[in-house]
Amino acid sequence: MSRDPYEAYGFTRKGLIEAIRLGEGRFTKRELARALKLSGDQRVGLKDALRELEAEGAIRKTGAKAYDLAGGLPPVTVLEVFDRDIDGEFLCQPVKAELRGPVIRLAPERKSGRTRPAGVGDRVLAKLIPDEEGGYDAEVIRVLGQASERILCVLRVSGPGEARLVPVDKRARHELIPARGEARKAADGDLVSVRVESERRHGLKTATIEEVIGSADSPRAGSIIAMAEHGVPEGFSDAELKEVEAIRPARMGSRTDLRDIPLITIDPHDARDHDDAVWAAPDDDPKNAGGWVVIVAIADVAAYVRAASPLDKGARNRGVSVYLPDRVAPMLPERLSNDLCSLKEGEERPCLAVRMVFDRDGNKRGHNFIRGWMRSAASLSYEDAQEAIDGRGKGKAETLLDGVLKPLWGAYAALKLARGRREPLEIDAPERKIVIGEDGSVQGVKLRDRFDAHKLIEEMMIQANVAAAEALEEKRTAQIYRVHDEPGTQKLENLAEFLPHVGLKWTRGDRVTPARFNVVLKSAEGGEHYETVNEVVLRSQSQAVYDTNNLGHFGLNLERYSHFTSPIRRYADLTIHRALIRAYKLGDDGQSDEERSQLEAIAEETTANERRAMAAERDAVDRYIAGWLASRTGGEFEGRITGVTRFGLFVRLDETGADGLCPISQLGDEYFAHDEGAHALVGQRTGGRFRLGLRVKVRLVEATPVTGGLIFDMLTPPEAGDPNRGRTSARSGRKGFERRPGGRPNKPHGRRKN
Repeated sequence: MSRDPYEAYGFTRKGLIEAIRLGEGRFTKRELARALKLSGDQRVGLKDALRELEAEGAIRKTGAKAYDLAGGLPPVTVLEVFDRDIDGEFLCQPVKAELRGPVIRLAPERKSGRTRPAGVGDRVLAKLIPDEEGGYDAEVIRVLGQASERILCVLRVSGPGEARLVPVDKRARHELIPARGEARKAADGDLVSVRVESERRHGLKTATIEEVIGSADSPRAGSIIAMAEHGVPEGFSDAELKEVEAIRPARMGSRTDLRDIPLITIDPHDARDHDDAVWAAPDDDPKNAGGWVVIVAIADVAAYVRAASPLDKGARNRGVSVYLPDRVAPMLPERLSNDLCSLKEGEERPCLAVRMVFDRDGNKRGHNFIRGWMRSAASLSYEDAQEAIDGRGKGKAETLLDGVLKPLWGAYAALKLARGRREPLEIDAPERKIVIGEDGSVQGVKLRDRFDAHKLIEEMMIQANVAAAEALEEKRTAQIYRVHDEPGTQKLENLAEFLPHVGLKWTRGDRVTPARFNVVLKSAEGGEHYETVNEVVLRSQSQAVYDTNNLGHFGLNLERYSHFTSPIRRYADLTIHRALIRAYKLGDDGQSDEERSQLEAIAEETTANERRAMAAERDAVDRYIAGWLASRTGGEFEGRITGVTRFGLFVRLDETGADGLCPISQLGDEYFAHDEGAHALVGQRTGGRFRLGLRVKVRLVEATPVTGGLIFDMLTPPEAGDPNRGRTSARSGRKGFERRPGGRPNKPHGRRKN
């Protein structure tokens, strides 16, 4: 048997090709070396191996110095829409993993298309058209799976025998017809779950009504629709309810008594559950002068939710609690989440706690995990704690100021020093909260306050999570990490192309660190592009996932990190608690061999469930805001362009933070081309530009509560530009649309080539 020629370099031909395949066309030589764990002279061998494989035709370069397996994709294939790029265009990948690699963008669908528009999460049968950048445009032939999937619709009855089923999905364009007799199952305006029955070539499809959910016009319909559309489990099985009813409160037993330590909870003022408590004091060890002892105590969910029980299986199926504007879909029944596992003020509760010791500069000197028995000294809101520290305290917060709050802030000051040296990613992304009235209607939208009290709790939770990951590694116990990989090559390339347009730069080839992004963000601070740069940097990041393989946490700039602090609302945290109980021999209800063997599957499931929850939460917010704005159709709003695509502009309103679409047909009576590098739509006659981040005024044309969709008319003229540059961009093949009489855009031209 012949020897692999690359073994002398510390890798094999098969291993290198597999690494290139897994890189999906995004791995550069540096990233391949990291994947193969090469160093020194081995990297020289990698360079030679890549040159040889490229000469053989086994691999090819995909741009930005990345590599992919050679061989084109079939002209027609099944794709999955998995993401949007910085401009809002949909990105696809073949369902078959062995075909993945080149960049595939979804082409705008023709107006005569017979299927609903595709969106993230859809599978499509598509025709692939190669572009000159080594990627493809995908023209949708058909959105797959619609006939076998449940679709959420609103029944609209216009007269005897005249009824339509209107999909609530904002991407959907075509209505359905109720099958014979189906319209009698529900009333006009009811929200219904249907299944498509016919796939006729011409005309509207028919569907049967499988479930009547309730009125689509009720104030709380936004959450109902979001949960049903994304398949968020609601309620608990009979077996779960029976089990939770039989639970008896835990007893102290052999637990460590922490009742004399004034642990307190600090949460939002409307919090119903309290799953973490904190305490700090100066370290009395003379060898650690100026140091601090911090205890973070977490509700002991493992004491009540035993592995493989109905409660455990239900929690694993839900994965996370889902937080919607008017309700919470909890991972665990309320008797646990709001009672037995809630660290209520003055009530004794079981906990799993970590005692951490830090020096005066915030460096951790050690940690130890305790299965404890505690009694919360107080439940404070963030506002109460902050006002007490700022000298405006009253009530119980004021009484706790000297003995409890000031030591917490003293420990936080030390932790802040260590955080500053660590330099995690510091993106400024303000959060908005929808204010809901008692009847479920929207009362307003406001920015969430962010005090030092928030940052204190956040940093102490981070330290507890790090300690959990380190402790389990020290004890050689299997665990699920919270992983955040560094940005991929293509996203960094997009960022490097964009920043010069706002007077900033990103040097290609330099090591990628959170600190480099922070320099960019700091440079933009105080300027007109600050919000846009923050958003673009955020979009350039990878998504965090749960994984049994530790890749570190790029955003927090930590080598190891696991979620330990919220087992009430995240299943991954419950697995960490069980692992710690096993590792420290703290009881017989720790991690089992069976659970250990399933951790990889649990990590994948929990990641998917987290994505599901995030999508439902986002869509519910969109629907509530659209309902609130529906009465203001025709009104004018200030905003900012947050996305530039071939088919129009996404605009975010200042007042509500809501995003809506301004179709390209509403931009003016000239041809507009999409300049991808500049992230702008450029008028070909005048050279005028609508660019990412531009401040604009728009008129609300349409607000559809049932879908959450907003459509705007552009009132702000484009920025002045060079007409010659506009014509050049058209000749260079940048995509664009021309306004026709009636406002419908023409078919786009070919993709811009670099």
